[in-house]
Amino acid sequence: MMKKWLKKLGATILTASLLLSSTGMTAYAADSKEFRGVWISTVYSADYPSVQNNIAAQKAEFTQKLDKLKAVGINAVVVQVRPKGDAFYESELNPWSAVLTGVQGKDPGYDPMKFMIDEAHKRGMEFHAWMNPYRITTSGTDLAALSPDNMARKNPDWILTYNGAMYYNPGKTEVKEYIRDTVGEVVKNYDVDAIHFDDYFYPSNYPLPEGQTRDGQEANGRRQHVNDMVRMVSDEVKKINPKVQFGISPMGIWKNNSSDPAGSATNGGEGYYSVYGDAKSWVEKGWVDYIVPQLYWERGYSYADYETLVKWWSNMVQGTGVTLYIGQGIYKDVIAKEITEQLRINEGYNVDGSIFFSARDIFDDRQGAAVALKKYYTAQEPPVVTDPEKPTVIEKKKAYATKSKIIVNGAQVAFEVYTIDDYTYFKLRDIASSISGTEKQFDTVWNEADSSINLLTGLSYSGTIGSNVAAKDTTAITSTAKLFLDGERKSVSAFTINDYTYYKLRDVAKLLDVGVNWDADTSTIGIDTTAGYK
Repeated sequence: MMKKWLKKLGATILTASLLLSSTGMTAYAADSKEFRGVWISTVYSADYPSVQNNIAAQKAEFTQKLDKLKAVGINAVVVQVRPKGDAFYESELNPWSAVLTGVQGKDPGYDPMKFMIDEAHKRGMEFHAWMNPYRITTSGTDLAALSPDNMARKNPDWILTYNGAMYYNPGKTEVKEYIRDTVGEVVKNYDVDAIHFDDYFYPSNYPLPEGQTRDGQEANGRRQHVNDMVRMVSDEVKKINPKVQFGISPMGIWKNNSSDPAGSATNGGEGYYSVYGDAKSWVEKGWVDYIVPQLYWERGYSYADYETLVKWWSNMVQGTGVTLYIGQGIYKDVIAKEITEQLRINEGYNVDGSIFFSARDIFDDRQGAAVALKKYYTAQEPPVVTDPEKPTVIEKKKAYATKSKIIVNGAQVAFEVYTIDDYTYFKLRDIASSISGTEKQFDTVWNEADSSINLLTGLSYSGTIGSNVAAKDTTAITSTAKLFLDGERKSVSAFTINDYTYYKLRDVAKLLDVGVNWDADTSTIGIDTTAGYK
């Protein structure tokens, strides 16, 4: 992994130099990690928020979700702030979203997007404002159901309807200008890191007039209308603030090679034809800073093999200056199961990161995806050594079987514990398994190559729980195993006893900020995850 670290270190130094010399830029963006994003869907309250008309609850929920994502290794959130021609922010062009209050146009009493941006930046995470340019409703064609200040209600001639839903007509000049101005308003008024569009352009498979073909005049005209909007938005973003990025996440297949020799060796739905999105042109013309194809298929899938598409997109962006991220569909069990393998495939191509769909699948740890991501990202980072390397002096010590009771969060447990030089020593797996499911939970990963143990905070314990035998007085030998906490080297006291590594309880408790106490009257050692270390 050293080659990858050196490459990223060079990029980080350049980025940091640019940031420090640019007025108004904040240092949080100078991050050595590759882009690790997640889509947070608000339409249908899919990922957020779960409550309405409650400012404190909405704020608490969002910060808790950020903390969970950061624990996994996510460093950017792509939040849907304009799901249906509405807004999670103060706007003169779009009404307040009904997702916040249950009523479109109703002021939620605070500025959700400003709050979300501030909280993301506090945690060193980027904030990308995800906007659906054309969607007005997911279902329903009753204009009276929209708020009076909704642009669709005020301008019904801007609308096209299809399959029982309403969309802004991409062919209208007024619509293009409205979308451009909507984006410009956000870039002017908010400290966003990027504007982000997804794969919704024309309604999927919107029918052509009779006699027209998918490469005919009408179809080409539709693609041109979408291109016009993309170009106008790109120009507007860069005119207002060149530091803000503009990215689009198109369908995973531009064209199959059966439709165009320049297409991919696939046989699936084509964004060029189904939604009139010409992603290849956006990249080649430099209208986007990054592109995130939604490659929601598994390795070896006959219609759309994952690596085949990664290679196609990697070749397509080569030399354009456009950054390639991959949209990873962990909402599918088959993808969640193999997410580590997919990320390793990405390493071999011109890929600078991923965005995962969606946040709830990380929170739910679908098919172990959250644990897999944290382990993968932790392994990618070069170790950070906070204490100077010291030669380990190997000593033999007398280890006395601890007779004290062990209480974890009020419940007695049976652990094999030893006392060495008046300090108690525990197995990491005993502590990890006993506090799994609490706010202080952690997992353990053993790296055979360098004899190291990595504690991964925020994850439930995934290892085996062995049966604890009664401790007997024995001999302990100084352990040479290295200990890391979320990839950062820690200096702690450890001994090997009967082929197991034991760590001083107070060292581990301090690292994890877990309360420990000693009751001399009852000879009881207490571990309390509801308290901090003292």
